[in-house]
Amino acid sequence: MKGRKTKAERAGRAPERIPVPPERRRKKIIVVMPAYNAEKTLERTLADIPRPWVDVIILTDDCSRDGTVALARRLGLTVFVHERNRGYGGNQKTCYTEALRMGGDIMIMVHPDHQYDPRVIPHLVLPLLRGECDAVFGSRMLGGRPLEGGMPKWKYLANIFLTALENAVFYMYLTEYHSGLRAYSRRYLETVNFPVLSDDFVFDSEIIAQGVTHGLRIREIPIETRYFPEASQIGFARSAVYGLSILKTLVKFKLHKKGLLRFRMFDSRRA
Repeated sequence: MKGRKTKAERAGRAPERIPVPPERRRKKIIVVMPAYNAEKTLERTLADIPRPWVDVIILTDDCSRDGTVALARRLGLTVFVHERNRGYGGNQKTCYTEALRMGGDIMIMVHPDHQYDPRVIPHLVLPLLRGECDAVFGSRMLGGRPLEGGMPKWKYLANIFLTALENAVFYMYLTEYHSGLRAYSRRYLETVNFPVLSDDFVFDSEIIAQGVTHGLRIREIPIETRYFPEASQIGFARSAVYGLSILKTLVKFKLHKKGLLRFRMFDSRRA
C-alpha cells in the first residue's frame, strides 16, 4: 500500500501549521514509538512527523517478526529491542523509561502503524510548553468523525460507554480515554508509578487513573484516525477483555480513593 492513500486520508483535513515558538528550544521533545510488525507503515508515519518539533525518535520493538528493527535502524531511529514479547503496556514502559533516561521533557507516543496522524504533534506539545497541563491526549470523539475514519461501530459505541463510566468515576470530563496518541510531561511520568502497571492494553487507562489520583492536569485536542489493513487493532474478544480490565481498574481506584484498600499502583513514583 506504499504510496496509496486510504479513503480517510484522502478525505482528511491537514492540521493547521503552527510556527515553532521560542520556548520550544528550552525543552527536549522525544517521540516514542511502541512497535510490533510495523515495517509496512513505519516510513509513512515518520514522513508525517514535523521534525522541527522533535529532538529524538525512539522505537521500541516488541519482538516483531518482520523487518521493523532493521528498517528503523536504517532510518536513523534510536532502537530498543525486547528479547521477548512484553505486550503493549510493557512496550510503553520501556519507551518512557528510556526517554526519561535520555533527558526528555515532553514524551509523545506515536503508533508506527500510521493509524494516528502525527502532523498534530505541535497541537499536543504547545499546552505542555506553556505549562497549562501535564498531559495532552488526542481525541477521536472531539475530532467529530470517528466513523468516517473507519472506526467499527461496535468499537465506537463501546468507547462512548466506557468513557462515560470513567468520567463518572474520576469526576472529570474527557471525550475519550482510549486514544493511542498522547503527550506526557516529564512531571507526569516522574509522578505516576507507571512501571508497576499492566503490560497489556489497559495500561493506557491505568496511567490516567494514576494521574487523576495525583491531581495531574489532562487536556485533549481533536484528531482523526485511519483504519486500514496494515493498521494494528484488536478484535472483539480482546476488546471485551480490555473493557473488563478497565472496569477492574475503576473499582480499584474507588476503593483506594475511599481508603478501603490500598493499591501500590496509585502510589507516587517520587515516594
